[in-house]
Amino acid sequence: MAFSLVSTALTRTSIYIDGYNLYYSRLKGTPYKWLDVTALFRDRILLPQDPGATVVSIKYFTAPVKANYARHGEASAQAQTQYLRAIQARAPELVQVINGFHIFGPTSLPSYREGTDPSKDHVSPVWMIEEKQTDVNIALHAYRDAVRGACDQLVICSNDSDLEPALKMICEDAPAAKLGLVMPLREKDTAEGKVPNKRLTALAHWVRRHIRDDELAQSQLPQHVPTKKKPASKPLHW
Repeated sequence: MAFSLVSTALTRTSIYIDGYNLYYSRLKGTPYKWLDVTALFRDRILLPQDPGATVVSIKYFTAPVKANYARHGEASAQAQTQYLRAIQARAPELVQVINGFHIFGPTSLPSYREGTDPSKDHVSPVWMIEEKQTDVNIALHAYRDAVRGACDQLVICSNDSDLEPALKMICEDAPAAKLGLVMPLREKDTAEGKVPNKRLTALAHWVRRHIRDDELAQSQLPQHVPTKKKPASKPLHW
């Protein structure tokens, strides 16, 4: 008797998280900042979407906090350090943190005057802070993983249109790769008209349009996460 063989190959999936976008668009102002990214993106978002997926890497892109600019000063910098230690210790075989950096510089911007349009004739000196390299790091890592065949599926958490050229090139140069997008938005954002970036969604095979509160609540790290050194502990102001 002849038997047909059914392929059981799993979809090797890499996840790319824009930490800055995730924090400011979804986590800021919530009690869910101590987030287990592995539990959220692998277990609560990816696997219900694609039960045949297996995560081979989770890349978290961020930039070190500048204490003299942060709301809580040095406590903010320490909070970020504790958090990055925690997510890496929680899943050391999966989670990789890729750092960019911040730069400060003086510049001039139009002053706000009620009832008038911005004008170069009325400007004020300000300090400009910019996060550098995050977008290009996401783009390069995703593109390299796709063209090298390091994964079958790329899942990107960002709503930033700067990633559009990279996604287009992935579609062209690695057409077998599957693209998923997870938008770091609240449910009420989409209900109130704040929609996922259409330039990105047009390139994806599937899109998750928001992240629910219950998913965040169920994906929190323990208060103290064991590491090779002392435990990484949830910051008091989080």
